Amino acid sequence: MKLTWYGHSAFAVEAGEARILIDPFLSGNPSWSKGWEEAAEGVTHVLLTHGHSDHVGDAAAILKKTGAQLVANFEICMYLVGQGVGEDRINPGNTGGTVDCGGFTVTFVQALHSSSFGGEGGQNVYLGNPLGLVLHFADGGSLYHMGDTDIFSDMALVNELHAPKVGIVPIGDRFTMGGAVAALACRRFFDFETVIPAHYATFGLLDQSADKFVEGLEGSGTKVLVPKIGEPFEL
Repeated sequence: MKLTWYGHSAFAVEAGEARILIDPFLSGNPSWSKGWEEAAEGVTHVLLTHGHSDHVGDAAAILKKTGAQLVANFEICMYLVGQGVGEDRINPGNTGGTVDCGGFTVTFVQALHSSSFGGEGGQNVYLGNPLGLVLHFADGGSLYHMGDTDIFSDMALVNELHAPKVGIVPIGDRFTMGGAVAALACRRFFDFETVIPAHYATFGLLDQSADKFVEGLEGSGTKVLVPKIGEPFEL
């Protein structure tokens, strides 16, 4: 499995024949200055955890350009169909469901957050419940992108049901759990082999480093990988 972090919660995942973009906030992302075209090259699937603009990002443009498959909750899928994405290119689900993406599956799990897309005059379009995404690959690999969330005790059930080996964990505080709480979540509820911090340092309101998360996992036996933006790494 090869991953690339584009800052914030945006990741590319390459496994088998799939090249997956998760939460492709690329244009306008202060951590990434190269637009969406490079990151979207060869993409087969776009996965979205929830409807906020810093996660939906360039999804519509990428989907229309590449013909990739969209995997998200039903509300987000239909919202993007309304933005010109082909209805034959969506693979919707919701909390507790699993969808087959050919070569891998995605299970939608709980996240404690909100989900809407901002419109004119301060109006927000409701886009369903926020979700975490658990990916299982044909070679036995597994990855849990938590999306935006606080800690919650049912994380223990996510681990019991799915035993993800890799975790992508929001740590930036204010809008999600902070680094110390995120480290506690990983220690208490999961048996991750590797964890990757996300959703930090993008904006001034967020924590600017992963230090609290790294410190909180010292001695846990879990590898903490803090990637460099735009540089692929193998797991």
